[in-house]
Amino acid sequence: MTIQLYAFDTPNGRKISVALEEMGLPYDVHVIDIGKGEQFDPAFLKISPNNRIPAIVDPDGPGGQPISVFESGAILIYLAEKTGKFLPKDPRGRVAVMEWLMFQMGGFGPMPGQAHHFLGLTNEADKRYGAERYLAETRRLYGVMDRRLADHAFFAGEEISIADLAIVGWAWRHEKHKVDLAEFPHVLRWYRAMMARPAVARGFRVALK
Repeated sequence: MTIQLYAFDTPNGRKISVALEEMGLPYDVHVIDIGKGEQFDPAFLKISPNNRIPAIVDPDGPGGQPISVFESGAILIYLAEKTGKFLPKDPRGRVAVMEWLMFQMGGFGPMPGQAHHFLGLTNEADKRYGAERYLAETRRLYGVMDRRLADHAFFAGEEISIADLAIVGWAWRHEKHKVDLAEFPHVLRWYRAMMARPAVARGFRVALK
């Protein structure tokens, strides 16, 4: 049965379109235009009570009953467990995936997101402090990723996982982060490998706005 994806053209939305393509799951897209406030529509709030995209509805959920899932990390875990893909059963491997997925959810998402906000301000006095603070933290996180990828093909080891699918959605915005990936050569190698995957490319081409 076809999964219903509620999303917009943001890093978090792209994480799920990429994952659905990589996992080979059929899905329909419902664009939630956050610029027009559609995330506050009562019908959407029944699916995503935190009025954030993305969210999904799987008509073939646990026990064959429909289920809605909000928060991109929760969606990735749900889809990985549903398909048995990109989340190893080995406990050590699973811990590594969860560590780097939480790294993205707690850091490499919120920090660049704040940088996006302050860079978008027109008042230079308002912009300066926030942009400098969050861009510095964003660069630090790129450094953490670069060190990890110096001796790992992917974030959780030698195989791609949902952690990579989560992080690539934000790395996709590196230019907006004022980051030249050439300064982080191991991230650049990983990013090129991810973007060369046909399913990842399809996920980024999906019309989400």
